[in-house]
Amino acid sequence: MQQVMEWLKAHSSRIVFLIIVCVAAYVTARLVSRALRKALEKSQIPDASIFVNLARMLIWVIAVTIVLKPVFGVNPMTLFTALGIGGFAVSLGLKDSIANTIGGFQLMFSHVLQPGDMVRISGITGEVQDVTWRQTVVRERDGNLMMIPNSVLNTTLLEKLDPHNEASVTIPFTAKPNVDTARLTNELLSKIDESAHGLMDPKTPPIVRLTGFSPAGVTGSIIAYAKPHASQAQLIDAVTRSVSSSDLFTDLVASGDAKARDLIATQHDAGDSGK
Repeated sequence: MQQVMEWLKAHSSRIVFLIIVCVAAYVTARLVSRALRKALEKSQIPDASIFVNLARMLIWVIAVTIVLKPVFGVNPMTLFTALGIGGFAVSLGLKDSIANTIGGFQLMFSHVLQPGDMVRISGITGEVQDVTWRQTVVRERDGNLMMIPNSVLNTTLLEKLDPHNEASVTIPFTAKPNVDTARLTNELLSKIDESAHGLMDPKTPPIVRLTGFSPAGVTGSIIAYAKPHASQAQLIDAVTRSVSSSDLFTDLVASGDAKARDLIATQHDAGDSGK
């Protein structure tokens, strides 16, 4: 214990200097990070943690450089020279990390990808949450977070989606022949609003589009728009369940089987006899 106290007394000035520099670096990093985030929000440069992390790293590198000589007795130039000699070997081991970091900067500065964008990457569709040193974070509609290496984004197909189009789902249908189309549209919209209201985007109402006629009946599709972070699969299920009970539909007519053809033929015969 006596030896420890003597060592602390002998090196007290170095310890105090080290603590002061570390505290100053910590406070400076916090202030610079906060200021940088506010500046990025007001500028055209996209807000991503990669820029904040770079600023933090630079501050701590400067802090280490300051304390090397007075605290540890190491000449910074000697250390940097040694790091430069071994840098090539290190870069080979970290080539993937370096490629991801460079890829992240390319994506951000070229405005190819920004937080908030809706994208589809290799079959993955979601909203970009952040671009970090190594990866881009994409949140899918079901809440899952996908971590995609930045280097992959520079070598694969990247599709930026319009949020309005990304939210849409299409449910085809076939109604009875000679159906009242106005009644069909109103009834479908009423049923959809009743059963799927909580899953749809309130800013974009659903649409019923009639696409044509077939021997089975009137064909069309329902286009609904899922609200942000709502499951499109749940929306499709809710809409399908709600409209399937309508008396304006029939499984026989929609199926196109023998019974359906007999039903259609009977309707035609009845129409001819009425003439």
